[in-house]
Amino acid sequence: MGNKAKIKKLKKRLKKLEKQLKKASTHTHAVAPLAPAEFPALPIIAGARFSAVKAGVKYADRLDVMLAELQPGTTIAGVFTKSTTRSAPVLDCQAKLGSDPTNGAAIIVNAGNSNAFTGDNGFASVEAITGAVAQTLDVPANRVYSASTGVIGEPLPWEKITVCLDELNGTLMPDTLEQAAQAIRTTDTFAKGAKAEVKIGDRIVHIAGIAKGSGMIAPDMATMLVFIFTDAKVDQPVLQSILSNLTDKTFNNITVDSDTSTSDTLLLAATGASGVEVDADTQAFCTALHDVMLDLAHQVVRDGEGATKFVEVRVSGAKSDADARVHALAIANSPLVKTAVAGEDPNWGRVVMAIGKSGAYAERDKLTIRFGEVLVAENGWVAPTYREEDGAAHMAHDELLIDVDLGLGNGKASVWTCDLTHGYIEINADYRS
Repeated sequence: MGNKAKIKKLKKRLKKLEKQLKKASTHTHAVAPLAPAEFPALPIIAGARFSAVKAGVKYADRLDVMLAELQPGTTIAGVFTKSTTRSAPVLDCQAKLGSDPTNGAAIIVNAGNSNAFTGDNGFASVEAITGAVAQTLDVPANRVYSASTGVIGEPLPWEKITVCLDELNGTLMPDTLEQAAQAIRTTDTFAKGAKAEVKIGDRIVHIAGIAKGSGMIAPDMATMLVFIFTDAKVDQPVLQSILSNLTDKTFNNITVDSDTSTSDTLLLAATGASGVEVDADTQAFCTALHDVMLDLAHQVVRDGEGATKFVEVRVSGAKSDADARVHALAIANSPLVKTAVAGEDPNWGRVVMAIGKSGAYAERDKLTIRFGEVLVAENGWVAPTYREEDGAAHMAHDELLIDVDLGLGNGKASVWTCDLTHGYIEINADYRS
């Protein structure tokens, strides 16, 4: 190789490194094409206040730490990753669920460093942060919940968080949940929020939630950080039961890349400030909470790293709901299906492949496959009326439906996913640069 060629190659490499360093300092990417037009106007949740600061945990000049202060009497429920390598903050939160709600509570979250796989340093960091928050807000340490998201395996510089606590405390406001949503992002291209207002009796109950998630998304509780707040009055065991049930219908049915995080945390706080008592039979409340959770779950998929397509995989006619979900996840997680979607290729053979490998029961000659309203295959063969151009026309849409009827029973399930593009590779190749 001549000198000119070597210099050209070095300049190209330098340009790439400069690009990676710029991304690493801010971790910002172009807003996903499937993003909502704007962040919703979230209702004020009486009994809750929020703040966010630029602590510089990893990112330069970005909000990266949020604090939520919750009034005495607030009950808190949570679901967490089942990963055997889950982080110190997750283990700490799990241990604190069910603590006496008489006193106030707090949630402190940082982005940029997950405090996972950090040994004793991880637990020491959690203790230092939650202890400092407890002292600052005058609440018991066992009522301070922490969450961290970001790079795995690097010690958390917790002093950058605790030194900001006076600022966080001094800027707590009831109407700053959007800033909190901004502060918990990593590779997310937009902040995620959802809301609901529901009339129970003659009074209104408010629900507001925020989430982060873009990559490392697969069902195993929830696969992201999610924080939901309501002014309803709900006993902790009831709140936990409602949350666990609804999680299985929402966050546990999304997947971006089949990878489950070490840091997945979903906390639901009920301040009770409205005075409206809710139990598991209060259908209006459960429906509203379900809608908020599903909205946030869908936003996570819409922000899937590199995603250009939002896909619902709907399976019916299975022997059981469990079998239907297994088939749906096999389709949604298949790299071959996801890349076909990215290329707008109506390759229904890949759907057949995914069903066959899922491990759940299926009979080839009873399968019916549709892309949207287009009948693609039936009776073990391509449908006589199917035209490739019709399938391709559906695949050209931003929002797609892959519909499978197994023809075996009444089991059904829906899973939501996205396509797999070169953008996913670029984002993750630069993640620790």
